Amino acid sequence: MVNFLKRMRKLKTMLDVRVGLGAALFPSQVTATKEFPAVTRLHLTYAKKIYGGHHGARLFWRQCLPRLKYHNPGVSMTVQQTEDQEGPAALTIYFNEQLSSTAAGLASKQLVDKHAPKPEATEKSVVVDLKNLDPKEIWTRVQASTGAADVPPSEEDLAEAKRLAAITEKAVGDRKRISAMRQAKKDQERMLAEARGEVEKLKQG
Repeated sequence: MVNFLKRMRKLKTMLDVRVGLGAALFPSQVTATKEFPAVTRLHLTYAKKIYGGHHGARLFWRQCLPRLKYHNPGVSMTVQQTEDQEGPAALTIYFNEQLSSTAAGLASKQLVDKHAPKPEATEKSVVVDLKNLDPKEIWTRVQASTGAADVPPSEEDLAEAKRLAAITEKAVGDRKRISAMRQAKKDQERMLAEARGEVEKLKQG
């Protein structure tokens, strides 16, 4: 049973990496267009604690970045967690040679992320302000800036998701059933204890 649960958790983790918000392909050297040049790398900076507007950036790191890396293994992705809650929650996107017009429009002109690496001679970069944004809003800006194309779940992924949902639903039912059985046993033991107490009282009377 333990091995089965471990296998289910592993399958769920693998499915979560392949499917969901951020499961998308960035333009590469092969697929790049004039509007959306190739994305060469990403750098994310946010504070370790969630207050001060850093919660969404933290969730983006935890939920979306692994999917992006899975689908774009050739794109370097670095992360800097800081102690500065007043500091930036920012994503720096690096493009090959030129920026997309959308990225230039969405970029923060005032925000500077000192933790982000400097662009190489062949790169242009923009900084997207992530403060007080939830992961979905962050992804909307990233996708609009880069032209990333969503990767639809495969038939295998859909079947796996359906299977895991069925297992989860059954597990919920099993937990309720076991909980009811335990409660019934406790109630029976309590009733027996009370009955013994009544018998003892009768004997003493």
